[in-house]
Amino acid sequence: MSRTSQTDPELAHRLTRRGMLGVAAGATAAALLGAASTPAAAAGTSAAGRGRPVLPPGRLGVQLYSLRDKVASLGFAAVFTELEKYGYDEIEFAGYTQGTGPITLAQLRRLAKNHGLNPIGSHVGYSSGDPSAYTFAQNLTKVLDDAEALGLKHIGTASGPGRYGNTVDAWKRAAEEFNTYGAAAKARGMKFYQHNHSDEFGFATDDPKVRLYDVLLAETDPGLVYLEMDIFWAYAGQFRFSKRPDGSAAPFEPLDYVLKQPHRYPLFHVKDGVSDPSNQFGYRMVDVGDGDIDYQKFMSAVTRLRGERLAHHWQTEHDQPTESFTFARRSSEYLHSLREKC
Repeated sequence: MSRTSQTDPELAHRLTRRGMLGVAAGATAAALLGAASTPAAAAGTSAAGRGRPVLPPGRLGVQLYSLRDKVASLGFAAVFTELEKYGYDEIEFAGYTQGTGPITLAQLRRLAKNHGLNPIGSHVGYSSGDPSAYTFAQNLTKVLDDAEALGLKHIGTASGPGRYGNTVDAWKRAAEEFNTYGAAAKARGMKFYQHNHSDEFGFATDDPKVRLYDVLLAETDPGLVYLEMDIFWAYAGQFRFSKRPDGSAAPFEPLDYVLKQPHRYPLFHVKDGVSDPSNQFGYRMVDVGDGDIDYQKFMSAVTRLRGERLAHHWQTEHDQPTESFTFARRSSEYLHSLREKC
């Protein structure tokens, strides 16, 4: 897939302000399946100087899981140096060492600050059969202590709520535990959140008319439990679960969930995919901007809501990037290139 590189004045200005004068502030666009007339492609190719940036200032992050190979081989300092060059503002943790060896939370927090990166959230396991496991269910206090030491505003899990099974009552039970974690996080000045994969959009085993994600939303307190929508996995869920087990239609649009309750989605994972109906998930994961998910449309719809432009944080991610630094750089360039339609 081809990309058209253009200069993004906003990104160039921010990098210059950070002292990264030698960094090219390129902006790129994706040609979605070669169709330049698609909305996302049009947004990229008409980026320079037209319309307000879709990406709000100071809200671009990356899930460090995407860079776990570089963290393990080079250390956090080298990775943070690169992220600063690429114009990132925030980071989301997936573990606090990732094979780098001993590092204190105070050192990690200071290192991020020194590179202009705000630690915005972290993924921790939901539960484990091991009573000493570092999970919300087994060691809530320790999890929150560490999040507080890092100065996090959000602390969450990428585990699904299926601890007790996939019946309606099982998810209600998990939702009640999430409410408990949310109350404990709120008492520390943080927000507890759950990150979805595609399975959350499936149907309850005891009532195939009920979508499990709807149970999670209905049974968790909106003032205590928040959501981090992984946009790629939400659209994979749309591909997998737009029909009930009996074959009857059950269409849904991931964006609609956000527009109905935008305050519940402080965080997003910006992950892209090329449509592939032969794949069980309906998409093949690619770098952000190289796929078929219309981020100009999705992000604009959220940030145009009254009072919502700066209320959300957009974390790029790729589970298995071909080259993780390249993924981080190109994804930042693409998102910085997007402009709202005039």
